[in-house]
Amino acid sequence: MNEHFFQCPYCWETISMLIDTSIRQQSYIEDCEVCCRPIQISVHCVENTINDFVAEPIQ
Repeated sequence: MNEHFFQCPYCWETISMLIDTSIRQQSYIEDCEVCCRPIQISVHCVENTINDFVAEPIQ
């Protein structure tokens, strides 16, 4: 597990989440811990390292 910091696409606060880097491709919805709005998270990992991370607002 790796802690990853990013900005919420709604409130722009820096938040963090734990990413299981043993899973190569992940996509899920997580609520912002500050403003509680839903964020679409997409993660691609290679060799237990986060290669690509996208946090987008739900449309």
